[in-house]
Amino acid sequence: MFMKPWHRPPHTAGTQRGASLIIVMLILIVVSILGVGGAQIALMAERGARNDRDMQVAWQAAEAALVDAELDLTSAAPNASSPARGALFGMTRVGTPARNVQADKVDVNNFVADCGSASAVGTGGLSTFGLCSLPVTGKPAWLTVNFETTGSGAQTVPFGQFTGRSFASGSTGAQPARAPRYIIEAIRDEGASSRDKASSDIKYVYRVTAMGFGPRDDIQAVMQMIYRN
Repeated sequence: MFMKPWHRPPHTAGTQRGASLIIVMLILIVVSILGVGGAQIALMAERGARNDRDMQVAWQAAEAALVDAELDLTSAAPNASSPARGALFGMTRVGTPARNVQADKVDVNNFVADCGSASAVGTGGLSTFGLCSLPVTGKPAWLTVNFETTGSGAQTVPFGQFTGRSFASGSTGAQPARAPRYIIEAIRDEGASSRDKASSDIKYVYRVTAMGFGPRDDIQAVMQMIYRN
C-alpha cells in the first residue's frame, strides 16, 4: 500500500491579519500619551513652585525696604553714609533708651510733586530724595513713579541710601536681582486733634511704598505701610 507523505498546508495571506501588531501599537500610543502628560504635569508643578519662591523673594525684599524706610524716618541708623534726615519728618530722639518723638514742625515743602532727585536738598541742606507730595487731584505718587529707574533719573530711594545698611542682591542664586526701593509721602493726620489747628501745627503721617524684586527684574512685589509716630 502506497501512502503519500503529509505536508502542513502553507498559511495563506487571508489568514495573517496582524491583530497583535495593532494591539501593541495602541498600547505604545497610550503609554506614550500617559508619559508625556505626566512629564508636563511635573514641569508645571516645578514651574509653579519656582514662581512661588520667586514671589516670596520679592515680598521679603519689599518688606526689608519698609523697615529701611522706617529707619530713615526715625534716623535710627547712625552708620549711614548720607546724613540722617529724621529732622525732615519732625523726628527727635529723646530719653534713655532713645525713642522717637515727632516734636518739631514738619515743612511739607520738602515733599515735592516729582519726588525729588538724588541731588535735591531741603531744610537744613538734607536730601529730599524720594519725598513725594500728595496731589490734590489725580493719582498719588506711588502710582506714577517708576520704581525700576535707577541712576540720576531715579525718583525712588534704594535700600540703604540713608541708613548705611547693605542688601544682598545679584544674578546668582535665589536672591533679588536688585535692591528694593521706596518713596515716602506726607499725609495730613486727620485725627480730631488736628482739625482745628493752624497749618503750622498740623502733624503728618507718612505713607511708605516699597517695591521688591525677585530673582528676575520682572518679578515685583509692592508693599505699603502708614507710619505714625
